[in-house]
Amino acid sequence: MLNGEMMVEVRDLVKVYPGGTRAVSGIDFSVRRGDFFGFLGPNGAGKTTTMKILSTLLRKTSGVANVAGYDIESDPKAIRKSIGFAMQEVGLDDLSTGKDFLVLQGVLYGLSRSEARVRAEYLLDLVGLTPVAGRRVGTYSGGMRRRVDLAGALMHSPPLLFLDEPTVGLDPQSRLAMWEHLTELNGQGVTILLTTQMMDEADRLCRNIAIIDRGVTVAEGSPRTLKGDVGGDVVNLNLDPSGEDDGAGRIERAERLLQERPYVDAVNRVDGGISITVKDGSAAVPDLVRILHENQVPVSGLSVTSPTLDDVFLKYTGRTIRSEEATGDEVGQMLRPLMGLSKKN
Repeated sequence: MLNGEMMVEVRDLVKVYPGGTRAVSGIDFSVRRGDFFGFLGPNGAGKTTTMKILSTLLRKTSGVANVAGYDIESDPKAIRKSIGFAMQEVGLDDLSTGKDFLVLQGVLYGLSRSEARVRAEYLLDLVGLTPVAGRRVGTYSGGMRRRVDLAGALMHSPPLLFLDEPTVGLDPQSRLAMWEHLTELNGQGVTILLTTQMMDEADRLCRNIAIIDRGVTVAEGSPRTLKGDVGGDVVNLNLDPSGEDDGAGRIERAERLLQERPYVDAVNRVDGGISITVKDGSAAVPDLVRILHENQVPVSGLSVTSPTLDDVFLKYTGRTIRSEEATGDEVGQMLRPLMGLSKKN
């Protein structure tokens, strides 16, 4: 039975496609009522698959999932009435005006036409589209289309909102505007579950996050707590690509040398160099550079930062999220072998 404080509760969720491909391999997480929760991970990690299962668009293979107090298998209709879902693929009627599109959405959700008009006007104002409410959606910019799609998902006043990478492809100004709208919605009491692969987005918006990698939850907590678990400072070293040996050899030698230092907590490879977690960055840097110089490992760049969610992902997976190839929707990837196509790696 769902905990009354939880809007989403997932235990050991598994999704296996025909042919044996696992998109989700035992995910666990919970979203409290009123929370702004981030589902963080690279493309292909299982985020979209999980979101579609929770919204009843896909059937799970096994596990337990409750949404808004209802089991996803026994009460799918009740769940659909309780959630709004803005997917990556924005589905809009380009020939309709922004207001007419929202009014139609409201009527389809069971509102009277007059109720739908009032609700549409309120939401258009909320997302900053009142000045263009009478224009055809086909003339809207990418950011405007995202905002009207968000408004459509809110027409029936759902207590729970699912957002699948809502700012992907937006310019910086539109992205900031979307962040402001989402923060305001959450402040009004709407529980939000957001998937993203953008670390700054998760850090800026979410009070709690779950990091998912290869279909498994690898960490869960507040961004501050997870960053605190990394500990100390992070020193990023770019190694000089010139030299007699190959870059991999220099990185391997640097790893071996630095792991022996007593103030080093962790050493990880990143693109072009290594990332070192230390207790005190300012005190550690001189010795790190000296050790590498004495062992003919030239450093071409250096930075010292406090831990970020990038470092959290690196800690739990051994690689950076930016190094992951963007493979698109996991469902499409799982279906490629069934269509006689090779899977992208």
